[in-house]
Amino acid sequence: MYQLIEFISKKRAFIVFVLLEILSLWFFYSVNNYPNAIFFNTTNAYVARIIGLSNSIKAYRSLDETNAELAAENRELNEKLARLQSEKLPLLSINYKADSAVAARFKPVVAKVINLTTTQFNNYITIDKGSADGLAPGMGVISSTGVVGKIKSCSPHFSRIISILHAEYTVSAKIKRNNEIGSIKWDGVNSEIVEMTDVSRYKSVQKKDTIVTSDYNYVFPPNITIGYVTYLGVKPDQTFHHIKLKLATNFNTLSYVYVINNKLEKEQRALEESVSTEKENPAKK
Repeated sequence: MYQLIEFISKKRAFIVFVLLEILSLWFFYSVNNYPNAIFFNTTNAYVARIIGLSNSIKAYRSLDETNAELAAENRELNEKLARLQSEKLPLLSINYKADSAVAARFKPVVAKVINLTTTQFNNYITIDKGSADGLAPGMGVISSTGVVGKIKSCSPHFSRIISILHAEYTVSAKIKRNNEIGSIKWDGVNSEIVEMTDVSRYKSVQKKDTIVTSDYNYVFPPNITIGYVTYLGVKPDQTFHHIKLKLATNFNTLSYVYVINNKLEKEQRALEESVSTEKENPAKK
């Protein structure tokens, strides 16, 4: 207390000067309307900036929560979309409607990306969901924009995904416009470009064609976007198109993914494997 009194005593002239300046400014702005209006508007402008900055900080802090909510909403939409696509009538069918269990067989699970690579020859992604959440090796993984890869291994709380940017991973695909079937594989060069193989050079392919997942796999629902044709040519002495696609998924900004659980995969595999066994070892009559 004594030190405070001593400080005020030493600085009393300066303190009195500051108080008089504040008092004079107050009189000046309260009596004169024009300076008062300028001061009021300027003060409001700075206050508005401060409030805007504060709101931006709050919005940034809640960004993870907002993204998680959007991911959950997209999961529900993807589930409905897969069911509707399964129920869609083929052009040549008559009174066809998919069984309700078949139509709803693909169930997505939302997960957050916690690690990934894009510059290796064989790239992987780690997510924060695992076997405790019902995930298992072999399940397909998509983003809100397109195909990502499939699960290679799981621990109780994490999973490792083989990215589509993996030189040994292929995806069954088709041209959306005419349903021509082919395979997607990465050449290990550009993390935004993959190649489509096994499409006959005599089949119709155009630049900007959309390439989607085919109906012939266990992993993905049909018609999930993979990418868009950016290059079309024919390699010398080849009977197939040389097709390059720009991936629909941007792996550099990938934050959330949807793991696709095909609830009827085991049933389908068991049936197909049993039929194959019967063909190899026909029962004696």
